[in-house]
Amino acid sequence: MAPAQPSTEAISLLALRRSTPADFLTGPGPDQETLEAILTISARVPDHRRVTPFRFVLFEGAARDAFGDILKAAFLANEPDAGEERAEKERQRFLRAPIVVAVVSSVKPDHRTPVWEQMMTAGAVCQNMLLAASAHGFAAQWLTEWYAFDEKVLAQLGLGENEKIAGYVYMGTATCEPKERARPVVEDIVTSYKV
Repeated sequence: MAPAQPSTEAISLLALRRSTPADFLTGPGPDQETLEAILTISARVPDHRRVTPFRFVLFEGAARDAFGDILKAAFLANEPDAGEERAEKERQRFLRAPIVVAVVSSVKPDHRTPVWEQMMTAGAVCQNMLLAASAHGFAAQWLTEWYAFDEKVLAQLGLGENEKIAGYVYMGTATCEPKERARPVVEDIVTSYKV
């Protein structure tokens, strides 16, 4: 394998990468073969000492609706006065896109690779997933939102003691063009080390 893969298409994809808000996603989403390809690319990340400190939980079809009941119950436990309309909105979170992937940061604290490095690997997985989805023709958004941190929700996902949600990646077909936003001016965020 060559050490570099020059590609004007890849440069364009990276230069124009933009998330599409989950509220503006619809079907179709990736089929099983495409989803497997997206997940395979997502897992091809820098991983010091090959720890694989991440895993995936997929939400497709009726599972998205069923998990909504868990979200609603957890939301009402936290916000009992929120009202039915707001609680129902929370229940429908995973119905915003045909595929939702929970990327779980699954660190091994006893491994000699620092925990921080392991956590950054899971972040790289989420970014790869956005790029892989786009390259396969699907829009996506990487979110956490409150249910990435809620203990009642995490318990239902079966997260272990050393696991956290790195993000939920929503994938589907965009219903509109995503808006561009201001990006950092490179000169403002770069300094050179002086000897």
